[in-house]
Amino acid sequence: MASLEVRRSPPMSRRQLEVRSPRRDKYSVLLPTYNERENLPLIVWLLVKSFSESGINYEIIIIDDGSPDGTRDVAEQLEKIYGSDRILLKPREKKLGLGTAYIHGMKHATGNYIIIMDADLSHHPKFIPEFIRKQKEGNFDIVSGTRYKGNGGVYGWDLKRKIISDGVLLCCPGWSLLGSSDPPILASWDYSRGANFLTQILLRPGASDLTGSFRLYRKEVLEKLIEKCVSKGYVFQMEMIVRARQLNYTIGEVPISFVDRVYGESKLGGNEIVSFLKGLLTLFATT
Repeated sequence: MASLEVRRSPPMSRRQLEVRSPRRDKYSVLLPTYNERENLPLIVWLLVKSFSESGINYEIIIIDDGSPDGTRDVAEQLEKIYGSDRILLKPREKKLGLGTAYIHGMKHATGNYIIIMDADLSHHPKFIPEFIRKQKEGNFDIVSGTRYKGNGGVYGWDLKRKIISDGVLLCCPGWSLLGSSDPPILASWDYSRGANFLTQILLRPGASDLTGSFRLYRKEVLEKLIEKCVSKGYVFQMEMIVRARQLNYTIGEVPISFVDRVYGESKLGGNEIVSFLKGLLTLFATT
């Protein structure tokens, strides 16, 4: 009897896996905006370029909260340029909070994965294919960009923001009058690092970067987490990770470079620091 020869297809290369796998999924990017007129065209172009080169199915949902600088007009033009199947403008009349912006955006999202990121160019879209690859490799529920592992880092923060970020102004307002030379103790510190340090001690969340806002979620996971979260503002991102741990969701991390905004002013200030401290104590008492 003649032997039956079974021919097996050669294994796919890593590049083929990276390109083919995402085609079965769709990624919805949620971009909450407020006064991002200059940054929005650049971040959208970078997103489109990254997705197109990687062969990833995507849509970008812009949630503008009544920006007085004309951000909505820019978003309308981008929708015309790239097409309403890729760019969806879903504005609101005023600032209503980050959590509700995500809820509003998800109502219009058709992807099974959600990517959240800042619209001010602090987060580079070049990391998104790495997020997707990490999620596939570990079958994670969440993939979070981290500034505090591997080759991740923070770049471009000036002295004033470092001081505000550390909360030093709460107890030492005079520091804001200093010149450009960083105080030795504060030279390598920013608010996010200080916030993460406190949070790691009090909550032990099992993730290295809790205050970052560059993440990939399974859509159903993000919906569930938002239902559970009660925080607003800066604390919201931190609570998302804490609640994820409570619900036994799996979290992967990808080192990223966080770069300070090119255009516009930072929205971080003293009120956000007070809000963070209150939120941290609340989570410590309730988790």
